[in-house]
Amino acid sequence: MILRNLVSIGLGPRVSSPVTRRPLVEMTRSASSDMSEFRKVFSKARHIAIITGAGVSAESGVPTFRGAAGYWRKWQSQDIATPEAFFRNPSLVWEFYHYRREVMLSKGPNAAHLAIAECEARLRKQGRSVVVITQVIDDLHRQAGSRHVLKIHGSLFETRCVSCGHVAVNQGSPICAALEGKGSPDPDTSDAKIPPEELPRCEKSDCHGLLRPNVTWFGETLDSHVLTKVETVLDTCDLCLVVGTSSIVYPAAMFAPQVASRGVPVAEFNIETTSETTRFTYHFQGPCGATLPLALARHESEVV
Repeated sequence: MILRNLVSIGLGPRVSSPVTRRPLVEMTRSASSDMSEFRKVFSKARHIAIITGAGVSAESGVPTFRGAAGYWRKWQSQDIATPEAFFRNPSLVWEFYHYRREVMLSKGPNAAHLAIAECEARLRKQGRSVVVITQVIDDLHRQAGSRHVLKIHGSLFETRCVSCGHVAVNQGSPICAALEGKGSPDPDTSDAKIPPEELPRCEKSDCHGLLRPNVTWFGETLDSHVLTKVETVLDTCDLCLVVGTSSIVYPAAMFAPQVASRGVPVAEFNIETTSETTRFTYHFQGPCGATLPLALARHESEVV
């Protein structure tokens, strides 16, 4: 069981963890960049897991809020995307997420998203499966046509009531009248200081509680139901792809190394090497929108 104890781990950067893990298989050679060899492995795989990170969305022009350029106003996401920040200043947090929602509504899937969705649809006809396990909170995999997507960090376009717990899809623009025109990332912008009663509220007639984005914030635990599904996928896949992720945010950073530890081929697609690259069988460097379509294209052995 790869993820048996992960529910107790909060979202965060790479840290020492109390999780009981299998011993990881250490690679003694560099990961291969032989695409023809990968394609042979791909042609035989029956159950493919694809783990995606912010790098995939970045190629659609989506801000990642990571690194030196990852600021919204004067804050990084680690400063705002926390339960403490929300209950201290829900207006500021909603401005941040309103900005992100509005940006996402102007973006579309890129070649990597489309390649994954096309591969899933094609292999489904052959009795094979492709499941996306994504760390991103946007909607681009669904827009591209992917059907089997496990969103381990939640969704930017869902809300959760802090009073009754009700979860609902919400793609409103703006999500509430008070946020219209708010959320500018300019560091000189003054905070809107919207009263809590004017922020998004629960639509259930017997509640009307304050809503929050239905995403996993830093320090929060992941959804146990989603993790159970992820565990099943990772325990049964016979090929794993890691796409556009730096492999530094836990617990997702554990997923691919744990798959590799049971001898399953893992292929990394990223613009640079990561701390986990040497654990993997393959590494393909470059934009995912350039490398992934070639990797997932119809193989000559496919009959459908």
